[in-house]
Amino acid sequence: MDSTENTNKRITDEEALAFHSAGRPGKISIAPTKPLTTQRDLSLAYSPGVAVPCLHIEKDPRLAYEYTSKGNLVAVISNGTAVLGLGDIGALASKPVMEGKAVLFKRFADVDSIDLEVDTKDVEEFINAVRFLSPSFGGINLEDIRAPECFIIEQRLREEMDIPVFHDDQHGTAIIAAAGIINALHLTGRDIKKSRMVINGAGAAGIACAELVKAMGMPHDNVILCDTKGVIYKGRSAGMNQWKSAHAAETKARTLTEALEGSDVFFGLSAKGAVTQDMVKKMADKPIIFAMANPDPEITPEEVREVRPDAIVATGRSDYPNQVNNVLGFPYIFRGALDVQASEINDQMKIAAAEAIAALAREDVPDEVDQAYSGRRLRYGPEYIIPAPFDPRLIVAVSSAVARAAMDTGVARKPIEDMRAYRNELSARLDPTAASLQRIFDRVAANPKRVVFAEGEEEQTIRAAVLFKNAGYGTPVLVGREDRVRATMAQIGLSDPGGIEVHNARLSTNNKKYTEFLYKRTQRKGALYRDCQRLVNQDRNVFAACMVASGDADAMVTGLTRSLAVCLDDITRVIDPQQGKRLFALAMVIAANRTVFIADTSVHELPSAEELADIAVQTAAKARALGHEPRVALLSFSNFGNPNREKAQRIREAVEILDRRNVDFEYDGEMSADVALNPELHKLYPFCRLTGAANILIMPALHSANISYKLMQELSGASVIGPLLIGLEKPAQIVQMGATVSDIVNAAALAAHDAVR
Repeated sequence: MDSTENTNKRITDEEALAFHSAGRPGKISIAPTKPLTTQRDLSLAYSPGVAVPCLHIEKDPRLAYEYTSKGNLVAVISNGTAVLGLGDIGALASKPVMEGKAVLFKRFADVDSIDLEVDTKDVEEFINAVRFLSPSFGGINLEDIRAPECFIIEQRLREEMDIPVFHDDQHGTAIIAAAGIINALHLTGRDIKKSRMVINGAGAAGIACAELVKAMGMPHDNVILCDTKGVIYKGRSAGMNQWKSAHAAETKARTLTEALEGSDVFFGLSAKGAVTQDMVKKMADKPIIFAMANPDPEITPEEVREVRPDAIVATGRSDYPNQVNNVLGFPYIFRGALDVQASEINDQMKIAAAEAIAALAREDVPDEVDQAYSGRRLRYGPEYIIPAPFDPRLIVAVSSAVARAAMDTGVARKPIEDMRAYRNELSARLDPTAASLQRIFDRVAANPKRVVFAEGEEEQTIRAAVLFKNAGYGTPVLVGREDRVRATMAQIGLSDPGGIEVHNARLSTNNKKYTEFLYKRTQRKGALYRDCQRLVNQDRNVFAACMVASGDADAMVTGLTRSLAVCLDDITRVIDPQQGKRLFALAMVIAANRTVFIADTSVHELPSAEELADIAVQTAAKARALGHEPRVALLSFSNFGNPNREKAQRIREAVEILDRRNVDFEYDGEMSADVALNPELHKLYPFCRLTGAANILIMPALHSANISYKLMQELSGASVIGPLLIGLEKPAQIVQMGATVSDIVNAAALAAHDAVR
């Protein structure tokens, strides 16, 4: 059930080997988190400076979490006796898988991880090799260890170590499957306390699934466990051990076929073809079938549908709906456990994780997730009961639930005092825009506004409006025909949260007011009254802008279906630039925990020196409002007159204008982009006024600004907020054509923030 399963993706041997060998062999490396460029840096990192934290930790071991990486470090440990679908391939051969697991920890939850392959099959030797590692790590992820040895190893290590020990093959699979069962039972109207389940496969994952569903409320004898010899029933002696015996049921069934008759749920953790269509036919109405054998399921979804179209089916494969994928769980479970310095991962934490995953599947799915799955629209129902592995909300939902459960059960040694702030921190770990926007969103939530969504009939706009409303940012006002808006909501499965307004421009009772307002503005600019009436009736941007200009709304957002230039023309027919301000567009580029503001990206084709100076002042104010101390670089191809070309004269004049204004922020120019962004290069120009890397880049022309931020977005994978419109008298934002739902919500919140006084 791990995401490393790739049989169905048609990856060739050559591709796989090339991937793992290209460049630096393997998939992980160690990167320092502190500067190590000078002798002083080295002295602080090692001798003699390192002695200071060593002595502090000697006095108080808890300080290891403060002065070392222990609190964010997990060991992925295996002996290679049960690797994926490969079996006992040995410790060394398992290393690519363990490296892969370490990569997943980092990619999905920002947990640092090191793989350790222990070359022994002896249980006692393995336990002794691992149990002395507590000082090094914040948690232990056991991986790919065969049953029944894995049960002994995990239990002993949990007893002997004071950090979380988690065998993912057992509990990870059980947690994700449990999340799916919560929703499948919900969709079929079942009660877990009255449902009957059959589990085929009495290995690590099968027994863990049985334990977890029982902990969640399914009665003992309602769970029938089967192995290769048939049903595990009370009184059976053949092929038994203490772990199987614990789940022996009082039943007359002796075979898998008999056990499945009339059962509600099937969990398969066994082998391809273990279940037949005849077996499925005999199950209860609306059967729930989780065929999780890896890489091929016990029975395929197609085979199930042929005989039971009413079934809900899940597998371990990514090419079918409802993939039971461990990556939905283990990174976030450890994230939450590490953040509260938990001493263990207990049943309550596992159940909390399962419930959080299940709840997330019922929420509207972000565009980013749909796009990761070839644009397939994911919506809660029989074919979407488990969230997609690339859903960015998992880290917040699951980690916070696990952390809360750890605190509630008394295993958290560092309880979280502000859970809301913690959730914000979790979001910021993976989404670089989150930290920068959170302050704005919090202020908007505290001061809700009426925001007009001009393209109100578009599906993405409607979904953004619902998210905007549910987030508590204010009242969304959709411009469109109400019957079409409601029909689209029904079609995409969105329930109306209430409080969303729909205004039909043609039928609005405010048409006359808006027409007269627009006519008064434009009658001496060649417009006739009927021209203004037509614009108000037919142009949603003009109508939305009139609402804002007249005070019937606080802000507006548009741009999904029209270019920025067209939208800006529509808006500026109605709304003027602020008096004494320049109207321009600002892109906020965030990459590698570094934020850079780029202006002007969309309005001034070749700004004059005066315009460049004004744009610099306004951008510095915006950056400061967003929590950044401005350091402004006015860019050119030259550095301080070298080479001295006429084309750079505007930039030099803009610097002189700023000199005369005595502004309250750092600035300098003209300079090239590398000098602006690299403080080491400042040493070549000791007179440079910037005290660090520039975070505001004032571009010499529209083409260079526009090209630059789009190149950064595409080549470096940077996140871009905006471009944001700066300098309008009333708040309005224009998203890029084809923007995601998240982009629209962000723009609406930013527009609402501009309306907060």
